[in-house]
Amino acid sequence: MVDVVEHSPRLPGDSGVWIFIFADMVAFGLFFTLFTFGRVGNLALYETSRQVLDPALGLANTLILLTSGWLMVLAVQAAQKGERTRVARYLLLAMLVGACFAGTKLYEYAEKFKAGITMLSNEFFMYYFIFTGIHFLHFLVGMAALAVCLVKSRSQPIDRKYVVFIESCASYWHMVDLLWIVLFPLLYLQQ
Repeated sequence: MVDVVEHSPRLPGDSGVWIFIFADMVAFGLFFTLFTFGRVGNLALYETSRQVLDPALGLANTLILLTSGWLMVLAVQAAQKGERTRVARYLLLAMLVGACFAGTKLYEYAEKFKAGITMLSNEFFMYYFIFTGIHFLHFLVGMAALAVCLVKSRSQPIDRKYVVFIESCASYWHMVDLLWIVLFPLLYLQQ
């Protein structure tokens, strides 16, 4: 177990991933600003619509994503130490826990559709479906990245190149967490 990374201060992963993350966060910031202006303009509609959402599901998804993110941290730490078996184990667990997010989100969408609620129902639900839909696409990309990390962890050396790759994927995965941490109170809790 030899460390495969140097211990000098640096951003984890590839700088290109950080440029993407920054641009994505700016775009979501603009989306959240539009939502806030819409909400201020129609408080009653937004509050009535918000009450249809299940905050327990939103909280469950928050805990699921945070747990998956923690498992990803453990996978990165294992990769930095060159521990192939632990890397694969933590990646697989991160993906399995992350898959629970997909299950609860799809259940929530199905319940909305069954109740006749779509993105055309009103302005709040337009934002709800757009924001959570875009977030869900980010989640799917993240799950694919974790799957690639897992395959590589089993077939390629756990070297400096792999560490940069897994750190990049982890940084993206944490962005998915962060976006949900903002979406949860914005959509489910804000009164």
